[in-house]
Amino acid sequence: MKNVLYLFVVILLAFACNTSKPSSPSTSQKLSDEKIEALKTNDTVVIENEKLEYEIIIIEPGFNYWVNAIARPRGYYSQGFLENRNRLMVMEWNQRVLQPQLFNRNLYELQIDYQPTIDYGYEVNYLLYNYFIYFQLTYNQRLGPFVPRI
Repeated sequence: MKNVLYLFVVILLAFACNTSKPSSPSTSQKLSDEKIEALKTNDTVVIENEKLEYEIIIIEPGFNYWVNAIARPRGYYSQGFLENRNRLMVMEWNQRVLQPQLFNRNLYELQIDYQPTIDYGYEVNYLLYNYFIYFQLTYNQRLGPFVPRI
């Protein structure tokens, strides 16, 4: 049986505001912009640890681009650091899911089943940690005692 660590965040975005674009971009500039837009809009990240039979699925507009272009690179943090921070932020996240009268239901939809006794591996911890940082910076939230920063 495969255990799955799901993190679905569905955010309704208003697309009423449009940024102005140059009137006729060059072909290479247009191609580059299309690649960036594809990274931003097709944002489903799936990380699997088949050895342990765990995976994390993150569906969040802009996260894939953010983790590849802005976040600290893999190897910057130790696995122990990531696990400790994830434990704190998962506890806060789950408390907010259980209090929909106090916290936005659209932001905190599902609980995260993160067990401190299980070794999820570096990649799962790295992406979960970076998702929490992205989430806090994007939605002006704070999941724990630390100020979110890159």
